[in-house]
This record gives sequence, structure tokens and C-alpha cells, in this order.
Amino acid sequence: MPFLSIVESVVNWVTDTIGQYGAIAVFGLMTLESACIPIPSEVIQLFAGFQVSLGNMNVIVAILAGTLGNVVGSWIAWYAGYRGGTPFIHRYGRYIHVTPKRMELAQRWFDRYGNRVVFWSRMVPIIRTFISLPAGVARMPFGRFTLYTFAGALPWCTLLTLLGMQVGDHWDEWHSRLRYLDYAVAVAIVGGVVYLVIKARRSPAT
Repeated sequence: MPFLSIVESVVNWVTDTIGQYGAIAVFGLMTLESACIPIPSEVIQLFAGFQVSLGNMNVIVAILAGTLGNVVGSWIAWYAGYRGGTPFIHRYGRYIHVTPKRMELAQRWFDRYGNRVVFWSRMVPIIRTFISLPAGVARMPFGRFTLYTFAGALPWCTLLTLLGMQVGDHWDEWHSRLRYLDYAVAVAIVGGVVYLVIKARRSPAT
């Protein structure tokens, strides 16, 4: 099946599920997304905002459902990293599309920026999904991890929900536009990694 057809099928499944089950579906889908299952949070929360604009969902409920789902899913990923460590992720990560490169990237961010990266990464495409794994591997305290995850997920879910409310039935167009943001972030990350590697190689050995 072509990649675009797969994406379209996922989007249709997400919207149908939210349309049928409302905020409970938002919570469940965001839980899966944050547990490293490739379901785009942009689709979930934008469509939730669209449902709010139709009067089918309360805005506060939609935001909290997404945020709490993000927290619970992150708990699952954190626990997998905490209990299994890097060998477990390398062995089983491919089943949830956690490639060694993605894990290495998330680990590099965590090592470089410390615990606070858990907060900031919640608003960064690509990294936001996988940062919980290295946080668990690094034995980041559970309470602090939960606080940073909630604090970072709340503005992200709020922004997407409010945007979905404003654009109404054009929410799908905005999902497509946000996908380009994912690409831009990926390019910026790769460029930053290349720069750091070149800089490290040019630095004199100590």
C-alpha cells in the first residue's frame, strides 16, 4: 500500500474514532501516540478542536483529554526505557517504529539538555514522541518526568485544539501544513547534528 494511502487510512480511522467516541477517543489516541505508536497528534487535536467548533465537545475537556493521554502514554514509554534499557529498545523498538537513529537522536537531546528537554521536546515534532524512552533509560525521577511532560503537553494540545476550532472544516488543510513543519524540524535537527560532529572533529584533542 502506498505511503500516502496509509496516512489517509490512519487519518480516517482517527477522525471516525473521535467522531464516535469523543473525548475518550482523544485520550486513548493521544495515549497511543505518546507510547511511540505512529498516530499524529496534529490530526487528533486539530480534529478535536473541529468537534468543539461543532458543539460536539467541550474545549476544556478536549484539551485535558489530549494532555492527560499524552502523560499516560509517556509513562508507558518511560517505563519501557526504565525497565528494559537500551538493549530492550534496540531489540523491540522496531515494532513501534522506534528506529536506532530515532532513539540515538532522542538520547543525544536528553544527554545534551538534561531533564528540561522533556518539557521543551513536547512541543517539537518528531522528538516529542520518543523523548520518554531515553528519560526512562536515564532513570529520570518519575514525579519530575510527569510534571515536565504535563507542563509541555498542555500548551501543545491547547494550541492545536484552539487552531482546530478556528479553522473549522479546514482542519485537514492545516494538518497538511503542519506536516511541512515536521520536515523543517527534521532538517534543522540533522543540520545541527552535522554541525556538532564537524565542530567536535575540528576541536583539538585534550
